[in-house]
Amino acid sequence: MENAPLISVIIPMYNAEKYLGECFDSLLAQTFKNFEIVLIDDCSTDKSRKIAESYIEKFDGRLKIYDSEKNSGAGAARNKGLMLSQGEYVFFMDADDTIAPNALEEMYSLAKKSDVDVVNCTKGYKMNAEGTEVTPINLNDPNSEFLVEEDMSWRIQNLLKNNFGWNVWIKLSRRDFLIDNKIFFPEDIEYAEDQVWTHGILFCAKKILHLPRPYYSYRQSENSIVRKKRNALQIVNVRLRVIINGLKWIDDMMEKNKFFQLNPQLRHKVLDHFTRRFYNGLLKHTGKTTQTDIYDSLKKEFGKDFGEYDVLIPALCTLVNTNQKKIEELKKKLKNK
Repeated sequence: MENAPLISVIIPMYNAEKYLGECFDSLLAQTFKNFEIVLIDDCSTDKSRKIAESYIEKFDGRLKIYDSEKNSGAGAARNKGLMLSQGEYVFFMDADDTIAPNALEEMYSLAKKSDVDVVNCTKGYKMNAEGTEVTPINLNDPNSEFLVEEDMSWRIQNLLKNNFGWNVWIKLSRRDFLIDNKIFFPEDIEYAEDQVWTHGILFCAKKILHLPRPYYSYRQSENSIVRKKRNALQIVNVRLRVIINGLKWIDDMMEKNKFFQLNPQLRHKVLDHFTRRFYNGLLKHTGKTTQTDIYDSLKKEFGKDFGEYDVLIPALCTLVNTNQKKIEELKKKLKNK
């Protein structure tokens, strides 16, 4: 597209009035200027939109604000932003985070120099809600050096070892690459959509640059979906929805990939790895519930999804209960030693 920006920074926004100014200020400070901001207001109820509108003039027309018809979550907002964007590359930010001044310039320069579909940064920072405590984080760096790779077997082996950061905000991706391969965020899960989405990056990219540079500061704010207050049963259901719908998304992506057609054993290992990661996180919450509670909750939440196979629900409850008992028994043995 003529006069299109080189980078589109896509930001889903929901009730971010407290931090949005810091996010925008970090973008105003970029040494690289040929970018647009595609901001998707996901039905905010605070002053977020008013604050965003106050920055339109500061960005000289590069800030574009769109509205979601209903509050649909970060995944749906990012997908809408991707389709509305015009940049050669896209970078996803959260509205309460910040980015280093040289980030866009260096990532874009290296992406073009190496001719890659994705720049994957392997380091970053996390900060508390107030931004007063900043801690370096290593996002499961698969290689401590500057690395351009295109080896699918290598990627899968490192994926199974948890050697990749799942975070959406560490990746600069070629826009056409995402759209051509239909790598959109799943909209039917409440959190961890970026963890599912990253599988598509690893499965489809011809070349990925793994870059050990910390450009991004992630804020652990009260608006985080991970920090949302839920009871034990709600947490179980949220994690199971990630497993059920995430598995389908990942398997559909592998279905059209020749590598997995030739290596079905690795396809199984990827699905098993994903399931275990979220299932293990689920188990620690089941000790606060009864098997009957879990059954009733799963039946209500997922009965229609299982359809005629709803017999799987009690089987799943039994599995959860059995594993939880084993965990409790092991805890007692360790305590008595």
